[in-house]
Amino acid sequence: MGLIALSITIAAAVGGFVVAKNFVRRRLRFVDGVNNPVFPIAAGLLAAVVALPAALLPIVTMGTAAIFGIGAGVGTASGVKALRRGDG
Repeated sequence: MGLIALSITIAAAVGGFVVAKNFVRRRLRFVDGVNNPVFPIAAGLLAAVVALPAALLPIVTMGTAAIFGIGAGVGTASGVKALRRGDG
């Protein structure tokens, strides 16, 4: 059971990162607010709060929701960095 929970946590982290990075690069490239340094932190917190109800499931924990939020925040920061480099 622990290996399944670990796999779900890793998938949530990677999925949050990839989805956030692609969303920033494709949809938010013309939004000026993306350049604010607080934006990745706010995106990560919002993602964690949105994922928090999934912690009611037996195999998903609050840690999984937090790791998902961290992945989304880091993905957002990576997407902003890619936009600044011109990779968007």
